[in-house]
Amino acid sequence: MLVRTASLLDFEAIRNVELAAFETLRAAGAVSGPAEASSDEELKLYFDNGLLFVATDVSGAVIGYCGGYVADDCVHVGEMDVHPDWQRRGLGRRLLSTVIDEAKLRNLERLTLTTDRFAPFNAPFYETMGLAIVERSQLSPRLHAILEAEIRKGLGPERRVAMTMHL
Repeated sequence: MLVRTASLLDFEAIRNVELAAFETLRAAGAVSGPAEASSDEELKLYFDNGLLFVATDVSGAVIGYCGGYVADDCVHVGEMDVHPDWQRRGLGRRLLSTVIDEAKLRNLERLTLTTDRFAPFNAPFYETMGLAIVERSQLSPRLHAILEAEIRKGLGPERRVAMTMHL
């Protein structure tokens, strides 16, 4: 398996991975409703920031991805998914490590993300990577706005958390 910088030609494959991974989230109770994937605008934001990475199998097929952008002297991971057929093989760890390494190269202060508090492959996984949950009273305006937007989209407020890691 290879982790590489994504190209614009990877967008459709990235969305296919995201839609497949949605069902893993649904089974964990983290999401409901129709499956959704990132828009071209969201993927382009990650791409334009040089923070869109894909994992591929030996044939070159995209089997996972991680995308982020720079804000407030940190990298914010907007989305990370691994196709269900490839989960639990360390791909998420490799993808997130790639983003962390890139953030360190850029001398950014922190890495942030929002995620589900309860799904074992979300907040508990990120904690193993060195991220910590940010208490609601300690949220930056940016993280607060992101969580509020996720709640307006229908994600459960009791499940959503922001996490951070100092680099």
